[in-house]
Formats: sequence, structure tokens, C-alpha cells
Amino acid sequence: MAAASLRQTKIKVLLSLNAAAILIAGVLIAGAIMLNGGVDFRVVGERSDDNGGAVEEPTLIDAESNDEVALTEAQKDYITSVRTAAGVDSAPVPDGELWAEDTITIYESANFDICVGGELSGLGDMYWQTSNTEVISGFFSGARTWLGYSDDTCRFPVIVGTGRTVITAGTYDGARRDSIEVVVAEIPKIKWEYEILSLVNQERVRNGLDKLSWGDTCTEAAEIRAEELVTLYSHTRPDGSSWSTACVEPSEAAVYVEGENLVVGNSAVSPETTVAAWMNSEKHRENILNPNFTKLAVGFYFDPTSKYKTHWSQYFSNF
Repeated sequence: MAAASLRQTKIKVLLSLNAAAILIAGVLIAGAIMLNGGVDFRVVGERSDDNGGAVEEPTLIDAESNDEVALTEAQKDYITSVRTAAGVDSAPVPDGELWAEDTITIYESANFDICVGGELSGLGDMYWQTSNTEVISGFFSGARTWLGYSDDTCRFPVIVGTGRTVITAGTYDGARRDSIEVVVAEIPKIKWEYEILSLVNQERVRNGLDKLSWGDTCTEAAEIRAEELVTLYSHTRPDGSSWSTACVEPSEAAVYVEGENLVVGNSAVSPETTVAAWMNSEKHRENILNPNFTKLAVGFYFDPTSKYKTHWSQYFSNF
């Protein structure tokens, strides 16, 4: 979602309010099938704790034209960087195993899917098990292919808490079987918000524009707006007022220019994927590359019990 407005003293002129809805499909089934951590999966045909839920690809939709907006390759490029940082694919996978690593770390927003290591492919059907269902309760039957993952070798984890769990996976023919410890960490909220600013400034410099500075005046407004998205995903606030009422402009300024970008759901699970989605949507990109803006405040709200879980807001201004 993207919106922008121009304000002069007490007179407000709304330039545009262009909403883009993120269609986050995929049924988030409340609980996956739980299995005893001691089950030996060497037997072909053993049950998995796959919850069977479909993971469908979301697209950005422009509310006025109803045109679909394709997602960028930058989101797929992000997968390589986070998997490398997490220690995945750092070494060849030994025969009969699925990972070369002993431990990987993932954030509670499920910033990447769990995949078998290296360049393994053609494994056929696989089973997946989690030892601690209070951290990862199970897996969707597919992967988030729109983020670059393969249904053949990856699973979208159902994360329900932070902590440690052991993932056991294998092929039903018994050729490969392995376990890996997965650490689910708390989201570094402040760090991620400033990373959004850094990524936006990279895009602005790439397009010959000045960098934005952090919008201290509207920081609280951005945080409020991100949390309000749990109740209402719209540029209209839950109380019926406009998004632009969240930040009060300084009375001494002559002209105010403001804009808002919003995004929610499992295509926006990290700063990189979030900015990539915005940059591939015309109205969101217009705000990011607007030369009249000088400040940017970012809000992020994570609620694992809500419909979308991840909620992002950008509040652009010139004050």
C-alpha cells in the first residue's frame, strides 16, 4: 500500500491515496501433526509432521488498475545471502546426509525456508520432523517459491516460538537421512527498521537522489501505524481517520510533504524482501524515489498470533 499527501499550514491537500493489497494466500493451519521425537525415520513410508497446508504465491495488486505487479529477482538473491549468513551450504553434503552443518539460525518471522544443503536435488518425496513443537510446530507441504525456494528440497516452517529444535528429514527410499539443530531467534526490530532506511537510500543513490535521514519526528507515528495494521490493513486508520493524522507536523513549517508505504505478510519477512516488494510496485516506488522527501521513519510490528504476522510501515516526510 502506498499513499502520499501535501499539507500547507492547517490546509491539507491529499495528492493521492493509492492502495495496493498484498494477497497473502496459504492457509495457516493452527497446529501441525505432532510426532514423538524418538521416531526412527529410516523405515520407508514413515509419517511426517507436514501439516499439508498449501503455500500459494502472493502478488502485489494495484487497487486502482487491478493489475498484478511481478515480484523482483532481488528477493530471490536475498535467499543466498541469508542462507550463507546462517551457515547453510558452506560445505559439500556427505553421502547419505542432507546437511553439512550442525546448526542454523532463523528469525521468528521465518526469514527463510528450511532447505536441504548444498546442491542436492531429485530426492523425491521427503519426510520432515521437528523435535520441539513449541518452537517449530511443523511444516507446510511446500515452500515459498516466490522467494526463490524449491518445493523439492525446502519446507516453509510453522514457527510458533523462539528457542531450539532439531529438524530430522530424509528420503522415503532411505538413501538420505539427517538431523540439524535450528535456532529460532527473536527479530532484531530496531536493527531491521534501520536496515530498511539503508536499503531505501541505496535505491535513491542508484537513481541519483539524495539520501534520507531518520525521521525522528514521525518515528512514533510509524510504529503506531505498523501496529494498527493488525486491526486494519489500510491507509485509513482503525478510528476512521486518515493515515496522515498519525504524525503531527511542526507548526512553524510552511509546506509539508508526507507519504506512507505499507506491507504485510509472508512475502515481507525481512528488510530485503520488504524493500524488494515495494520497489516492484509503482506507487510504493514513487514514494521511495520522491525527491521532495528528506526523512524516513520505519515501523515494524510482529504478532505471531495475527493473520499476517509481519507488519511494516514507512512514513516519509520533509520535517
